[in-house]
Amino acid sequence: QVQLVESGGGLVQAGGSLRLSCAGSGSSFSVYAMGWFRQAPGKERLFVAAINWSGRTTRYADSNKGRFTISRDNAMNTVYLQMNNLKPEDTAVYYCAASGLSVLTTSTDGYRYWGQGTQVTVSS
Repeated sequence: QVQLVESGGGLVQAGGSLRLSCAGSGSSFSVYAMGWFRQAPGKERLFVAAINWSGRTTRYADSNKGRFTISRDNAMNTVYLQMNNLKPEDTAVYYCAASGLSVLTTSTDGYRYWGQGTQVTVSS
């Protein structure tokens, strides 16, 4: 069992930056691949980025490449999402999730544990 708590969301102007954090507790956080997803009102939950257990392999949604960076600190049981050059269309609730799979997946089905989410609002 892994418990995940996101933080770092807020209101930012277009072009600004935010860094989201996801603190994990419970069993062996470092063995899990981790992902970030986002969900806008009335929309499905979409993949943002993922990172393998060691941090050496990452994967991004095409819409985020070059603007978002996922990283992790296993000593701190924390995964981060640095978001730069934010756009109004990035507005959503952002969720982190832990995957029990050995490969990075973009599907919500591949993730076993979820945080409660943190709101990111980008004003134009």
